[in-house]
Amino acid sequence: MLIDTHAHVNFVNAYKDDAEEVIRRALRSGISMILVGVNYKTSKRALELANKYESGVYVAVGLHPNDLIEHHEKINGCSELIRAEEFNFDVYQQLARFDKVVGVGEIGLDYFRSELSKNFGVIKKKQQESFKQQLEFAAQMELPVIIHCRQAHDDTIAILTAHKNKFKDLLPKDRPWGVMHCFSGDENLAWQYFNLGLMISFTGVITFSQQWDDLIRKMPEDRIMVETDCPFMTPEPYRGRRNEPLLVKHVALRIAAIKSKDLTEIEAITTKNAKKLFGF
Repeated sequence: MLIDTHAHVNFVNAYKDDAEEVIRRALRSGISMILVGVNYKTSKRALELANKYESGVYVAVGLHPNDLIEHHEKINGCSELIRAEEFNFDVYQQLARFDKVVGVGEIGLDYFRSELSKNFGVIKKKQQESFKQQLEFAAQMELPVIIHCRQAHDDTIAILTAHKNKFKDLLPKDRPWGVMHCFSGDENLAWQYFNLGLMISFTGVITFSQQWDDLIRKMPEDRIMVETDCPFMTPEPYRGRRNEPLLVKHVALRIAAIKSKDLTEIEAITTKNAKKLFGF
């Protein structure tokens, strides 16, 4: 059994005609998944899909930093206009109350696109405020967080540190309270996140880059998870194609090779970690 801890089969542009077949294909192979929202529309879509299955399909609801401003998103050859959204506690609370919802995400900071904007300072401030609001929302809802960070690690660590100090009574003491999804930092950053009580998760990028091999060999086994981030980050040997939860096995295979372990061991380790974090 494996758990794809971060999938976007709820993105209509990428899985317009076959979302349910993609989900069933994974489930038939013993792969469960968390469908992660990036705004209200995709969070709601994730819940609609998950509710069609008795088990194996779970949901995280949240507002991505890039969706705070209007922009065009190109996925699977289709361009979609994404309207700007502000985080609304009451609206997301209605979604988060459903049993299939196991986390708040994808939330965080993304300065990659914002740096190209003349209004970078305004956008940066808006992202930070939304991130703080959603961290507090997750703590109050007693849900773990799925964190996105791109070219913003210093501010992310500062916000997470302040949040942990302010809401320490609401955060779990005996297990991690969140995950840095699609981890792209170095070993020093990884340990800073571990010390904050977080896990890190790897995508198919590790199948064609050796950048994280040393970290994977050294890191604590109780802090690692696997994901596809589909439809993005397709692993070898399927690069160039649309990604899907079924392919998370190739991420686990790569970790097994790096750590000189059997695939079954990595499956057991990452599944145990996912269940502990998300409370399956």
